[in-house]
Amino acid sequence: MDFASLNLCQPLLDALDEIGYVTPTPIQAQAIPDLIVGRDMVGCAQTGTGKTAAFALPILDAMAEDPQAGLRHIHALILCPTRELASQINDNIKQYARHLDIRSMVMFGGVSQRPQVNNLRRGVDILVATPGRLLDLISQGYVDLSHVQFLVLDEADRMLDMGFIRDIRKILAQIPEDRQSLLFSATMPRSIVELSRDMLYDPVSVSITPESATVE
Repeated sequence: MDFASLNLCQPLLDALDEIGYVTPTPIQAQAIPDLIVGRDMVGCAQTGTGKTAAFALPILDAMAEDPQAGLRHIHALILCPTRELASQINDNIKQYARHLDIRSMVMFGGVSQRPQVNNLRRGVDILVATPGRLLDLISQGYVDLSHVQFLVLDEADRMLDMGFIRDIRKILAQIPEDRQSLLFSATMPRSIVELSRDMLYDPVSVSITPESATVE
């Protein structure tokens, strides 16, 4: 199997070829076909399995087919536990979207909010964020999540361990229910299973063992 067989648009295929992606990892091969047709998903996968591309490529493909006109709104929200992971995900998205007119940005705490607010004002299609800073900027009126069509929770178990579960539920209340939702977690404790039941509709399940992991 190659990426062309996954029905991704040509600009994405060109970017993947330039990056050097040849064969999809197991989670990419399993997840992308269901995500492209709009299914919700719960994935049990660790870092290093290639899950960033597994969820980012279908989102970018859908956004490429339906480009925004005029002022850009946040159409995809990706939540993750740490600034390091958020930055890595955003860097990957920018690589995949190099031939698309799609803007992404990263948002996390511990730094000045002014550059992040300025980026938001210029218009953003995809927001990668940690929950605390996102809630802070929502409360200040800088973030509007009413146009979100794609929601990803990455490393949900780590967000639970870090005490973000209440923040996540507050953020979920700001997002339209008519959306495509994805949850990825290395483990599935009861609280994550309950969260997935609350936020996902008839999801498909994908589970990748650590032995299949490769460096993304």
